[in-house]
Amino acid sequence: MLMTAVATAALMASPALAERQGAEDGQVTLGVLVDMSGLYSAHGGPGVVAAVEMAVADFGGKVGDKPIVVKSADYQHKVDVSLATANRWLDDEGVDMIIESADSASAIGLFDLSKSKDFVAIGAGSASTMLTNDHCSPTGIHYVYDTWMLPAGTGSAIVNEGGDTWYFITADYAFGHSLEANTTKFVESAGGKVLGGVRAPLNTTDFSSYLLQAQASGAKVVGLANAGSDFVNSMKQAGEFGLVAGGQQLAGMLVFINDVKALGLQTAKGLTFTVSYYWDRDDESRAFADRFYEKVNQRPSMVQAGAYSATMHYLKAVEAVGSEDAKAVTDWMKANPVNDFFAKNGVIREDGRMVLDAYLVQAKSPEESNGDWDLMKVVRTIPGKEAFMPIEDSTCDLVK
Repeated sequence: MLMTAVATAALMASPALAERQGAEDGQVTLGVLVDMSGLYSAHGGPGVVAAVEMAVADFGGKVGDKPIVVKSADYQHKVDVSLATANRWLDDEGVDMIIESADSASAIGLFDLSKSKDFVAIGAGSASTMLTNDHCSPTGIHYVYDTWMLPAGTGSAIVNEGGDTWYFITADYAFGHSLEANTTKFVESAGGKVLGGVRAPLNTTDFSSYLLQAQASGAKVVGLANAGSDFVNSMKQAGEFGLVAGGQQLAGMLVFINDVKALGLQTAKGLTFTVSYYWDRDDESRAFADRFYEKVNQRPSMVQAGAYSATMHYLKAVEAVGSEDAKAVTDWMKANPVNDFFAKNGVIREDGRMVLDAYLVQAKSPEESNGDWDLMKVVRTIPGKEAFMPIEDSTCDLVK
């Protein structure tokens, strides 16, 4: 799937198409590319579209005298659909920025496409560190989290608590591969050992064969390097197979508040994982979450909260620069910190990585919860410099 994304992007990113309707069309047009109804829709999907629309409304609906237009589409879990939509938006509909909550393979294709077309690509839901390494772009920004941040808190914490042997059940595409590889680094650097793993196709409904292999491995920890409904299904079925009852620990390497809600606290209690935003952290995070709840009837995931923040930062850049020129806007975004309910002194590095504090959280027990969305507690704050890959380790050719 990853190779398909890269190859398709290369074919579709023709220099001849770089001249397109856009920066001078009298409006600022944002494209929101999401999973509308599939396995990633609860933490992304319509909620991301709503978050972007909230940011536009809060900005005033215009940049100067230019109205802000929001377009959205379902990428259908297909890289070719993602890139065909992006190209149509760019060539025919004047889109200036595309923000995605899709998957890493599609995001890699978008970042590659942004190298030859004048638009800003923002990764809000994708996770692979390849977006700020070999596939980094001068106008690509990876905003919310990545597969380095996720295990930086979770993997190390679990090994330090005695979970020193691991077996992985991994989503078989770019995101899962990257998450397993980076988690392995943290497990081994903390003194742990990986005993093996198995890869499951996207949208797997029956995890029985994979769970039996994990059970037979004898590993103390079964790392679930998947997300969305794949994660929820594998967690539920692991309970049915008695992995935890048999003494194994489950580690969710990418967990959203929507997943904890779907599992219920009786199943999720004690689950430790890493996030870049939790709605009940402080007064500012709660204020945004209350407004989001009024619009969407759920508390925001870190992807949805991050999409709002990224959109607002982008619009501030367009206003400051006085243009939608992608390189000029991206340079402003990198030069100016983000200070809002989502990030304090967040900084976008030259490789496009947004660096912000992360939070090691734990799902509450039913007895600890005081309401439907009172689901987690913050165990500790992980400073941004510890949470993300050091810039000196980046393979991005933009890093001097």
